Amino acid sequence: MKLQRWSLKRLSLLTIAGLLFVSTWWAKPSLGAVPQLDTIRVAIFLQLPGKYQVNTAAATFASAGGLTIGMSDPAGVVPWLNIGANEQSRIAKDDYKVKVVETESFDTALGVYKRLQALSGSGFITSLKKKGKTVYQVAEGTYGNAADATAAMTKWTADSTISKLTGGTKAAIQGPFHLESATTYASEAEAVKASEAFSSAGVDAFVGVRKAEGSSNASYSVFVGAAASTAELNVVKTAAGAAGSGLKTAEDSAYLLERNDHTLTGKADNAVTLYAFPINNAKVRIMPAADKPIKLTERSSRTYRGQFEVSEFNGKLAVINELPFEQYLYSVVGGEMIASWPLEALKAQAVSARTYALYQGFGFQIANVVDSVSSQEYQGTTTEKPSTIQAVDETAGEVMLYNGKLIEALFSSNGGGKTADASEIWGNSVAYLKSVSSPTDSSSEKGLYSWYRVVLPDNNTGYIREDLLTDSGQTNAAGIKLMTVNTDGSKVRKNPKVEDSVSLVGQVNKGTIVAILDKTVENNAMSWVKGPFTSSELLATMTKQASVTGPITSLQVGTTGPSGRATQLLVNGQPYKVKYPDVLRSALGGLPSTLFKVDETAKVTMLGANGSTRTKTSSSQPVYMIQAGGKVSQADGNVIVMNGDSQIRATTKDPSYRFVGSGNGHGIGLSQYGALGLAQQGYDYSYILQYYYKDVTIAKE
Repeated sequence: MKLQRWSLKRLSLLTIAGLLFVSTWWAKPSLGAVPQLDTIRVAIFLQLPGKYQVNTAAATFASAGGLTIGMSDPAGVVPWLNIGANEQSRIAKDDYKVKVVETESFDTALGVYKRLQALSGSGFITSLKKKGKTVYQVAEGTYGNAADATAAMTKWTADSTISKLTGGTKAAIQGPFHLESATTYASEAEAVKASEAFSSAGVDAFVGVRKAEGSSNASYSVFVGAAASTAELNVVKTAAGAAGSGLKTAEDSAYLLERNDHTLTGKADNAVTLYAFPINNAKVRIMPAADKPIKLTERSSRTYRGQFEVSEFNGKLAVINELPFEQYLYSVVGGEMIASWPLEALKAQAVSARTYALYQGFGFQIANVVDSVSSQEYQGTTTEKPSTIQAVDETAGEVMLYNGKLIEALFSSNGGGKTADASEIWGNSVAYLKSVSSPTDSSSEKGLYSWYRVVLPDNNTGYIREDLLTDSGQTNAAGIKLMTVNTDGSKVRKNPKVEDSVSLVGQVNKGTIVAILDKTVENNAMSWVKGPFTSSELLATMTKQASVTGPITSLQVGTTGPSGRATQLLVNGQPYKVKYPDVLRSALGGLPSTLFKVDETAKVTMLGANGSTRTKTSSSQPVYMIQAGGKVSQADGNVIVMNGDSQIRATTKDPSYRFVGSGNGHGIGLSQYGALGLAQQGYDYSYILQYYYKDVTIAKE
């Protein structure tokens, strides 16, 4: 169904009864037809090449109500340890690492750690007792084998700063081979005391935790050494001397190895317990001891409902948040939409998000979804609000179906006035993902400043915000409107938005006269301007996606789809062959959408004698101007030109490219700002959904 802007205004006058009608007409399939999911697994950290690669060397948990740490086994989850309220616990793999230094000086250890950070290494500072003294070890990395760790060691030892800090101390490889005491202990304190005999001998000794035989309680033992091979382990046993007679080779069945970790605190007198688990399919469970959320330090200290599972996957630490499915949606709705938006818009988002998540299945092998826009924005309890909880609860279980099957309920921030057809974005058509008019996308422009694109006295062009200019009431000889800068130090920007990361065109002072080229609203989800980009800047991003023969002298949209989005780009007259059309966004430096026009700033078509024309596209094709008195001169910089319809345009001597576009995101399916606009006009969530997704039904068990 297509709806023009005037129709939306007209339809907004429908009676409440009419609105109730559109909210209840959808069919409900029979019981059992709608997929359900009691709990959902959300990957927070995961190594899955080609789909999602967000990594951490360790994960740190805490909860206001305390934690229970355990292991998953075929019989279920077995609790091992109880952790106090707000007490931090770190989880990491017991794998191969580079022991960069061992020192009695915490300052030295901290300096080495900071240097590793500067070199993008993943370091740990841990401490233990040796011969009655505290020593600090700085280990780097999380490697799957000794060879990879050895290669990394070569890199770190070659660094002159690290070498200076360590005094040339020889680095070593730590590994997952350990000796273990034959005796087990009922408490951690007993194991700590037993470890003193080994630390007195000058070997590494740690407390190990396992499940007690025939009990769900934990048992404790002493682990000795962290060797990279069995041969090295024999050296450790020899070094342990008489104390080593009671040791056996540690089995790699489920255990947790305790270390004193100073990485987070950065203080010698303040350590967090680090629990290292074996890389043998062990799955560590982090559970709230009370009904309180769990904080994960490495993910911006966000707090999460449910439990966590930590394991090894594809050689990296995998951190999965498992929680009730509907509670997951509380966060997603708040992450994907502004919680203060009308309830009907939030409810539309809730049904879309629920449908989308169910459609994914186990899309990430050990997880249903991930916590970023690669799936849906999920930030734990941070984005939960009473309104988002209400939106989820009032639509509980509702999903969208097409021909009785779940749809891929794609959505984006703003459709740019017309949503995309799936074929425009990924090259394949989908019956329920068709282009529809979306005039209420303009809701994103409400309350924003307008900006003037101006010509400065030095002939450069840029944008100045409307409140920094005053109408002079004058025009120049060509009839172009002139305005006066009213504030000293007014910034002239490349794009119509305050972006401190983008260099300025310049600054002008009060009283400066500028010529007005055009006026536009501030960059937003509906309308935007990006650039100008030079040929070399575009080549740097475009060659990452497809072959380009530079330099770029011409850039044009070749073909467009049903909504007007670019489906093909011509570079120097030749098709730019990307995998699918949506790749054009990243190829062109991260454009918000593919609904854009290209302004080739150096391109000028000139009318010559006898009606002939000549097109200039680069500085190698000079432009000559006839001035008053017949004087002819070559333009050596920017030129403002006017066509036969008195329209003016800024051109440049050298090629550059501006993109003027609409929309934000791929544009398929629900437009979130469009949903906002419709909800503000009084439409309910079912109408909104069935407007953006063609011929779907909304179903609930």
